[in-house]
Amino acid sequence: MDAAEFRRRGKEMVDYVADYLENIEKRPVYPDLEPGYLRSLIPNEAPLEPESYEDIIKDVERVIMPGVTHWHSPYFFAYFPAASSYPAMVADMLCGAIGCIGFSWAHSSVERAALIGAVMMRKVPTDNRYAVRREMLKKMVEEDKAAGLIPFYFCATLGTTPSCAFDHLTELGPLCNEENMWMHIDAAYAGSAFICPEFRPLLNGVEFADSFNFNPHKWLLVNFDCSAMWVKERADIIGHWQIPLGRRFRSLKMWFVFRMYGLKGLQAHIRKQVALAKEFESLVRADKRFEICAEVVLGLVCFRLKGSNELNQELLKRITKSREIHLVPCQLSGRFVLRFAICARTTESHHIQQAWQHITQLTFELLQEASH
Repeated sequence: MDAAEFRRRGKEMVDYVADYLENIEKRPVYPDLEPGYLRSLIPNEAPLEPESYEDIIKDVERVIMPGVTHWHSPYFFAYFPAASSYPAMVADMLCGAIGCIGFSWAHSSVERAALIGAVMMRKVPTDNRYAVRREMLKKMVEEDKAAGLIPFYFCATLGTTPSCAFDHLTELGPLCNEENMWMHIDAAYAGSAFICPEFRPLLNGVEFADSFNFNPHKWLLVNFDCSAMWVKERADIIGHWQIPLGRRFRSLKMWFVFRMYGLKGLQAHIRKQVALAKEFESLVRADKRFEICAEVVLGLVCFRLKGSNELNQELLKRITKSREIHLVPCQLSGRFVLRFAICARTTESHHIQQAWQHITQLTFELLQEASH
């Protein structure tokens, strides 16, 4: 769907929504269906090729609406109100388009979970590629047990935030199983890449996991927020799916995206952005003033100027002040490192080239000043 089709389909959707709300009292307020009715109406897998918008809209009435409880019907008198208005819906559309993620960079979700659960958390050291290995975790588990503690949960990461490193699941999984520790896999960013066969080996060892989470809103063309979580034994958490009492109809966004792009379209998006990251990596490697600080596996390049942390901090300060491109830093092995992540759906090669040209120009100015 390009901008021209979006204009057309957006107007059609506004008409559909207006018609739905104007005639909502004609619909049964509560569905007369059993849980699981959808299984026979939808395929088990996403389509390989894109499907038409017309077919999807037809399926909204055929598949979705029969199972909907119409919270905005004038005959809905249950619970408490779930507010809705036309101004709010128009603003929600703009909110989705802006897609601004309100969070702080010190946003560590695992630490927050530990605080909520009132449990002690320990960070496991990594190897020289910033990945956790079996021996590192085993040593800490033994130390904790000797101290009278009970290690019960380990969060492995596939695609860490600072450097997109991948913990070694084939080593860690068996250890967690042996120690009766719940192994959760956080694949928030990288999880989307596993729709491409060439990246599946990074997932080896997933069979040992008790739960797995990734964010389609990061790399699978679904706007914020949308996180998908799988658990091996759903009975373990069925009474406590989440902390909030309610949630939005997020799966509807995924349903539209999967059908309109098809698996091939989504794979093409992932592969294109990985290629753009590789393009930027090659530009960095060709300039002897810079160094690559971590293996470039997917769409993230960690790089820095050869020199002090202060030099790199000053470079980032100038990049930020220019407001032409936006980067954030990380710390790797005590070094101040710049992260260059391919983020926007619309990023093309010429944007990469312009960004690098801007970085090198600021670098030239910085080094010139430093030499005087």
